[in-house]
Amino acid sequence: MSARIDHAVVSGTFSLDGETFEVDNNIWVVGDDTEVIVIDAPHSVDAIMEVVGDRTVRAIVCTHAHDDHVRVAPALRERTVAPILLHPDDKPLWELVHPDHLWDVDLRDGQEIAVAGVTVRVLHTPGHAPGAVCLYVPELGVVFTGDTLFHGGPGATGRSYSDADVIVDSIRRVLFALPDETVVHTGHGQDTTLGAEKAQLGA
Repeated sequence: MSARIDHAVVSGTFSLDGETFEVDNNIWVVGDDTEVIVIDAPHSVDAIMEVVGDRTVRAIVCTHAHDDHVRVAPALRERTVAPILLHPDDKPLWELVHPDHLWDVDLRDGQEIAVAGVTVRVLHTPGHAPGAVCLYVPELGVVFTGDTLFHGGPGATGRSYSDADVIVDSIRRVLFALPDETVVHTGHGQDTTLGAEKAQLGA
């Protein structure tokens, strides 16, 4: 059974540095009719499980640990008995959300996660958060960028644990090394391509 990408949007809040904002997050699920990985765990376990259906969740892979991306990760783990994967550099952000829970497996740059006959490659892309990662699936021609790269440019860097120079370096050095035609599936909002964003950044 060939791998595919399933998608939904769920609404909730993002809180950091004493401020709270309403946000819509993308839910991304990669797999086939039997098994999947879930990318991030925003807002609602039920909304995520509507996308998953009766398939086996092999992993909950977090692009970073801001609360709108990991808030329901422990509850989703309990529902699916799937491990939570997170880059350890995001420990300070994770602990703001889940002081009483840990994730299960450390992500590392270059790590490969197999699901449904395809390989998901972990790319460490700090800047929006110190442990931010993007997930590249060459067989599907896509990269899941979390909040590192959006339609229109880099993710926000105005809050704690973020850095504007670092995120631009991550995008130019890591993401723009991938093929221009690669489709970018973002944490919020619409898709883009690396070629389009390269033109935006003048790279």
